[in-house]
Amino acid sequence: MQDQLMKKGVFKSDAPFRLESGKELKEYHLAYTTYGEMNADKSNVVWIFHALTANSEPHDWWSGLVGVGKFFDPEKYFIVCVNMPGSCYGSSSPLDTNPETNQPYYHNFPMFTVRDMVKSYIPLRKALGIEKIKIGMGGSMGGQQLLEWSILEPGLFEYILPIATNAKHSPWGIAFNATQRLCIEKDPTWENPSARSGIEGMKIARAMALISYRHYETYENTQQGFTQETENLPIDQKVPKSESYQIYQGEKLGNRFNAFSYYLLGKAMDTHDLGRSRESLEKALSAIKAKAMVIGISSDLLFPPEEQAFLARHIPNARLEIIDSFYGHDGFLLEFEKMETILRAFIE
Repeated sequence: MQDQLMKKGVFKSDAPFRLESGKELKEYHLAYTTYGEMNADKSNVVWIFHALTANSEPHDWWSGLVGVGKFFDPEKYFIVCVNMPGSCYGSSSPLDTNPETNQPYYHNFPMFTVRDMVKSYIPLRKALGIEKIKIGMGGSMGGQQLLEWSILEPGLFEYILPIATNAKHSPWGIAFNATQRLCIEKDPTWENPSARSGIEGMKIARAMALISYRHYETYENTQQGFTQETENLPIDQKVPKSESYQIYQGEKLGNRFNAFSYYLLGKAMDTHDLGRSRESLEKALSAIKAKAMVIGISSDLLFPPEEQAFLARHIPNARLEIIDSFYGHDGFLLEFEKMETILRAFIE
C-alpha cells in the first residue's frame, strides 16, 4: 500500500451519546483509516466494516481485496474503515480514562450494541462529507453492522455485500460467546484493575472460538500429526499439531488484544437483532433499499449458510452466493479469489 494513499484519523465527538442500555457517554472517539480520495461527485465511497478483533486497516486483514491493483483499489475508490467502539485499536475503549473518575474504565466501560456502534459512525460519516456510499462490505460482526446501517439509513448505500453474517445472532453463536466469557471470568486476575486482567482466560477463550471459526475439514487438511519438535519423542510426550495450534492462537491474540474489549465485543455481537423495536426481522430487512449480494461460506459452523439464505429471501431483490470452502467461517477472510469473482460480476 502506497503510504500517500492511506491516512489515519481520530474522530472526536463532544456531544453526549446515549446508548441503548440507557447509559450515556459525555464524549467518544473513533479511530479510522481512509484510502484514496473522494471524487468530485462523491460517488466512489466504499465503507468496509471489520470483524470482532480486527482493526481499521483492511489492507492488512483483507490484503487480497484492498490495495493498489486489487478490487478495492485506492486509486479508484475512497475507502473508509472505522475501528468499532470498545475495541483496542484506537476507538473509545475500556482502557481509556473515565473523565468522571480520572481512572481507566476497565470493568465500568459501557457496552455498545451493534446498533449503538452504527449510530456512532453517522457523525463521522457527516464529518468526512460523505452523503452516499457506493459499496458497503463487511463479514461476520462487520456484516451485522452493515445490515444495521442499511436499515437505519436506507438511502445511504448503493450496493451492500454482507458476508458470513446474520439478521439476528443465534442461540448457538451466543452460547459460544457466553462460554468464552466464562473462561475470562474464571481467570483469577479478571477482577483486578489492570490492563492485563483476565488475559490468560482470554487466551483459552480465543482457542475455543477458533473451533467455531474453522471446520472439521480445516483441521483435517492443515493440522495432521505432531509438532516437528516432538514427533521423535515417546508417545506420551508428543504434542499434536492441532493442540499446538490452539495454544498458538490464544497466545497470538493475547499479545495484541485485551480481555475487557474481547468480553464486551462478544456481548455486543450477542445483542444483534435487526428486528428489535422494528416489528420483525422480515419487516426490518424489507426496508433495505440497496442492491444486495449476500455471501455465505459452505462450511461455516458459526454463521451457517441458512442464515445468509434468510437474509437473501427478505432483502428486496437480493442475490445469494455460497462460496465452497473448507476453511469454515474464516473463509470470508481467506477466499480472496472467489470473493473477487463474485464482486466483479455483481458490481461491474
